[in-house]
Amino acid sequence: VQLQASGGGLVQAGGSLRLSCVASGSTFRSYVVAWFRQAPGKEREFVAAISWGGGSTYNADSVKHRFTISRDNAKNTVYLQMNSLRPEDTAVYYCAADRKIKNLATMEATAWGSWGQGTLVTVSS
Repeated sequence: VQLQASGGGLVQAGGSLRLSCVASGSTFRSYVVAWFRQAPGKEREFVAAISWGGGSTYNADSVKHRFTISRDNAKNTVYLQMNSLRPEDTAVYYCAADRKIKNLATMEATAWGSWGQGTLVTVSS
């Protein structure tokens, strides 16, 4: 599956953004999808994941109660709604997908097989 992330931009602290990850292919609904992020000079970090049907999600502790992952399989799209943004949320955000992952808390980036190109989110203080 091919993925394309979009929706990044510049926002003030406390603001909101919604990222989108659009996938190609009719088998998208069989993929578990996750969002990762990578800040300058840091390793890629797991943010959130959603099951193939959208009924189960898992968020990293750093974004709990602020970020919400969701999906619309009819549109081959996964979203990341980001509220109460902080300067430390500044990063390039990537979506990833995999058909074999069972545990949504799979935080190792190397475990995810397909990746989008990333979209930059900058939060100013």
